[in-house]
Amino acid sequence: MSGHDEMDRRAFLRAAGALAAIAATGCTRAASVGSPGASAATASGAGRLPLGFSTLGSPKWTWTQTLDFAASNGFAGIELRGIQETMDLSKRPEFQPDRLAQSKRELAAHGLSVPCLGASVNLHEQDSAKLGAAMAETRRFIDIASALGAPYVRVFGNEYPKGMSKEAVLAYIGRGLHELGEYARPRGVTVVLESHGQFVDSPTLLELMRRADSPGVAILWDAHHTFVAGEQPEDTVAKLGPWIRHTHLKDSVASNAGRKYVLTGRGEVPVKRQIEALARTGYKGFYSLEWEKRWHPEIEEPEVAFADFAKVASGYLRDAGVKPIASR
Repeated sequence: MSGHDEMDRRAFLRAAGALAAIAATGCTRAASVGSPGASAATASGAGRLPLGFSTLGSPKWTWTQTLDFAASNGFAGIELRGIQETMDLSKRPEFQPDRLAQSKRELAAHGLSVPCLGASVNLHEQDSAKLGAAMAETRRFIDIASALGAPYVRVFGNEYPKGMSKEAVLAYIGRGLHELGEYARPRGVTVVLESHGQFVDSPTLLELMRRADSPGVAILWDAHHTFVAGEQPEDTVAKLGPWIRHTHLKDSVASNAGRKYVLTGRGEVPVKRQIEALARTGYKGFYSLEWEKRWHPEIEEPEVAFADFAKVASGYLRDAGVKPIASR
């Protein structure tokens, strides 16, 4: 690292700390974080709650900035959904074969793991060339996940193409899931279908799990989307609980444009109940903030939203009886 890079890194951490302090000052509902800084955690991350965030929320951050901020704010995991301008992680230098071992060491030194990689594949895609390219990208993501020790790679359903019956669409997507699951399984990775787009109701997601028919396929519960679609979290978890391996959390309020994302606990989404419902099942995965800054640049900066989530969600997790990772 050059002297200039080190100065940029220090400036970033100072600014992040100041913004986080501003967010905490105005938050009357926030609960304190037990290990707020890197100095309070061991290199192995012992004592941290299973909190993570998606890099979808920090589209301008470098790899180093991401690691530094996560560690200094008590996070245990980073969900990878693009870094800066690159969405295809297989094209990032950090994940090239000659660099992967160093990236793993950097994660370990910060007490962090990667619970999930977010691929961009839409399994409803009917154009064979587009679907083929997306499936190839997803297989590359599975290979990276295997090398990093990341257990999950996320995919989308995502829509019902015009002119196709529901039965035909479910069969088509199920075949894609099965193919990816069978590729992932021997590599120690599970492909997780996110509740997203037009696939946000529990009966349909369960039917897709049946059609995928692979131990290498499970569900990423985006708890925001199922709630906005009309399901209460307790009902969703009662149906999908055995399949849920990873979780996206975020809060929002109704707006003229549909939904407006807001800081955790300030909106209409029952994030605390979602965490409690999942915790009651014995869920051992991560609770990950998906702050959609990349798609909605007008929402709060990641320095504010991530630090606020760590403060609020850690309180929710403790109230729900969720234990730190090292003691689970």
